[in-house]
Amino acid sequence: MSNSEQPHALITGGSSGIGWALALLYLQRGWRVSLLARNPQRLQQAQKNLAESSKQERDNILILPVDVADSDACRVAIDKACEQFGVPQVSIFSAGIAVPGYFTEIDSQVFEDTMRINYFGSLHCAQALVPHLRNAGTGALVFISSGAALFGLFGYSAYSPSKFAVRGLAEVLRAELVGQGIQVSIAFPPDTDTAQYVAENLTKPAETKAITGSAGLWQAEVVARAIAKGIDKGKFSIVIGLELRLLARLQSLLSPLLNWWLDRTAAKVQR
Repeated sequence: MSNSEQPHALITGGSSGIGWALALLYLQRGWRVSLLARNPQRLQQAQKNLAESSKQERDNILILPVDVADSDACRVAIDKACEQFGVPQVSIFSAGIAVPGYFTEIDSQVFEDTMRINYFGSLHCAQALVPHLRNAGTGALVFISSGAALFGLFGYSAYSPSKFAVRGLAEVLRAELVGQGIQVSIAFPPDTDTAQYVAENLTKPAETKAITGSAGLWQAEVVARAIAKGIDKGKFSIVIGLELRLLARLQSLLSPLLNWWLDRTAAKVQR
């Protein structure tokens, strides 16, 4: 397969955790991968480790240091990725932070930073990518939300609302872009064994640990495979794990009918 024929996956937050596992998966499929993250040193290490683990050349891994909370920086980085590797067939927004704690004890700056990175980071990247995907007439936008976006999770007063916002954005974009050849998906991963999860446990309230403890801890590679499988199938909602699937099902019984009505109504206006 020549470089011009290789598909391209763009992943934010790809230097660690679920993003890194997804990058490895796509590299193993023979794709080229662009990684966007804040820390240049971590990106360089991720590039090295991914090349070794996937047995791919480093030239197939483009690393772009960028703060996704900066809309202009996102646009420049994404334009560069599209210029070098072509318009991505799959773009995954995995960059995020989580700082649990009791509402009255979380600093106001944490609320702002969490929304800037988790929500606005996804928004900025989507805004930069949609014109490219629209011109290509194809492509997938994949938002990484959380089980904490299916219900307001105790101890996550900063994190849950940011992921609820991501969920709302994904639902709107699904409705607006469905007729333009652009697939929109949103993944709801369970607790996953990552460096971020370890950091969360340092401030996580005991009540939160009790609430989430029964669900167990998933490996990033397993979560990545489930997300990629959902993307391959063209799913909008990719919910991972039995407990989250039951929760999502009970809260979303009318979602398919609502989506049908929204699409039908929008299509009438567009005609």
